[in-house]
Amino acid sequence: MDRLAGQISASHGRLHPAVEPFARHMIEVGDGHTIYVEECGNPEGRPVLVLHGGPGGGCSPFMRRFFDPGHFRVVLFDQRGCGRSRPTACVQANTTPHLIADIALIRARLGIDRWLLFGGSWGATLALAYAETHPDHVSGLILRGVFLGTQSELDWFYGGGAARFFPDLWARFQEPIPQAERHDMIGAYHLRLFDSDPGRQARFAQPWLMWENALAGLQSQATSHAPADYARAFARLENHYFSNRCFLDEGQLLRDRARIEHLPAIIVQGRYDMVCPPIGAHALAEGWPGCDLRLIPASGHALSEPRITAELAAVMDGVRDQDRSRKTPR
Repeated sequence: MDRLAGQISASHGRLHPAVEPFARHMIEVGDGHTIYVEECGNPEGRPVLVLHGGPGGGCSPFMRRFFDPGHFRVVLFDQRGCGRSRPTACVQANTTPHLIADIALIRARLGIDRWLLFGGSWGATLALAYAETHPDHVSGLILRGVFLGTQSELDWFYGGGAARFFPDLWARFQEPIPQAERHDMIGAYHLRLFDSDPGRQARFAQPWLMWENALAGLQSQATSHAPADYARAFARLENHYFSNRCFLDEGQLLRDRARIEHLPAIIVQGRYDMVCPPIGAHALAEGWPGCDLRLIPASGHALSEPRITAELAAVMDGVRDQDRSRKTPR
């Protein structure tokens, strides 16, 4: 979930200046996939891995700006099938375990021992799944708009829960689907997004994208079309993962939380997040001694929400300041 990276505006004054990567890589990960990886900031700095939303959202330059480039070594990558990774929109050998293996390969290839994970929405899902698999290589987690990959969350967004607040937008999402198939919107869209006709795929990608896009921001309801290639990749990958329940056991991320409870975590969660309601973030944080849940007032889901943006920037500056204070001799 979460395709909105947002545009930088005056309200985003706390962000760091835009920087260009000091290194770019195209890494073959097997199964015919090649993934795009970039490194920004300080090559000798504290490593941070940025995990984008979707699945299928890809990274954007906006995501680089949450990190002081003098302190952090920021690693971003486009997950299989999206962004600058190839082949585009490919769902073969594209599962959560594959993505976890890709992250492990990137870490080894870049010579990083432990890194901080920074992810929102589906990026938070993947951060948790990776951390629970490889806790020894994680120094902490910064999560936003938590999505645990559960059936209840999918039912909320695609089974009529969020529709109670946005009946007009839900009707628009349902409109291309015959009445007899509307009891299973993920399945109905799956048939069309994986049709043999690429044109038909593209036509159904737009309403899939627009439904999520419209609910991501608290103040605005975006209805504009995205570029066709982007929409097709995003919709196919997201639908593929959701059709397979994110390739996770039901409740897996909460079940295995004990593996990461020794790690520090901060969760930044919009109080009025309609894509990933706060109950998931609350369940994740409850009983985790080192987890700081911050419910942000008057905010929705998107990374570009002004208060969400400001809080995440402050969190990362706080991490930087703590790192520096530990290195200051007494």
